[in-house]
Amino acid sequence: MKLYLKTLSSAVAVAAAVAVWSPSPAWAVKGGHKERGSVQEKGNTGAGKASATAGGVQFDYSKNPRTQGGGQVTPMSNWTPPACWYAPKWTPEQAAQDRLGLDFSPNHDQGNAETYRKAYIDGKYKNFNVKNQGKGYWWGSYQNPDRLDDAGVDACTKLPFWVDKGAQPPADVPNAVTPEVLAQLAYTEIEIPQGKASMAPADGDQVVNLPTWVWLNNADFHPVSVTARVDALNIQATTTATPVSMHIDAGTADAQTYPAGGDCPIHDGRIGTERPPGAKGDPPCGVEYLRSTDGSGPYRFKATITWKISWIGTNHPDPTKLSDGTYGTPQDVTVKEIQSVVR
Repeated sequence: MKLYLKTLSSAVAVAAAVAVWSPSPAWAVKGGHKERGSVQEKGNTGAGKASATAGGVQFDYSKNPRTQGGGQVTPMSNWTPPACWYAPKWTPEQAAQDRLGLDFSPNHDQGNAETYRKAYIDGKYKNFNVKNQGKGYWWGSYQNPDRLDDAGVDACTKLPFWVDKGAQPPADVPNAVTPEVLAQLAYTEIEIPQGKASMAPADGDQVVNLPTWVWLNNADFHPVSVTARVDALNIQATTTATPVSMHIDAGTADAQTYPAGGDCPIHDGRIGTERPPGAKGDPPCGVEYLRSTDGSGPYRFKATITWKISWIGTNHPDPTKLSDGTYGTPQDVTVKEIQSVVR
């Protein structure tokens, strides 16, 4: 399987199951537009067939196809997915060839050079542990190229370390890939469709003091999931986002939302209700504008969807909650005022 790859940092190939990296960021053309930090299988570009590789981690987007105009959820808590992590990066032979990407020259930094030599050439793992080729990997740090401005992107500063095949990474190394960390990385990769809330009357037909019904089209808003895996470690995790509620912001104080707080929960698998023919009275989910947009321009109506997010993974079959997330797309709404004539 040949992949176009995005680059996190300068490195070398680890093994057949681990990503191959070039020294500079790569672009991949998808769907007629360029996306930084995205890659796609060559010759396999149909819907649901995209996959990507990053830092020894491969992402399967088959249940969350990439679309133009979508976006990522915003966590509703202070938690954020890791912007850097540790994963297999070199086999022993590759480590010896690349020298783990470290500068062993005493002419540049004698202290560091001595530390590196003791750790990787003369110490416990003599000569980069080449005698144990095929029995483990040297692990290194990676950064998410889409989050290089995040405060935590430089948090993974530990020097390369050895992990035997089948062994767990050191417990004192935060963000070393495990099924749970893979689930958190997959959280970042989830893309919410751009779909907008449906309205009846539709934009352009709305009038003052006439309730507008608002609902989500299940064809646009449905559960999506991304699977992250590391083949070299035979571990994976699938993170799933499911829409559970919608908050309506009318875009003006001159409006009444239904329910009063503007929060529309899920009911019978749907959020909001499509307006039935001849419907009268207040909608279960909607908005009523009290002033027209004449002279002021359209209102910026926004329906923000809350997504419940959980994960399952290797040796972890029961769904485990991650932070809920929100995503919303503003849409312009024009409201007319019907003039009545008294004779």
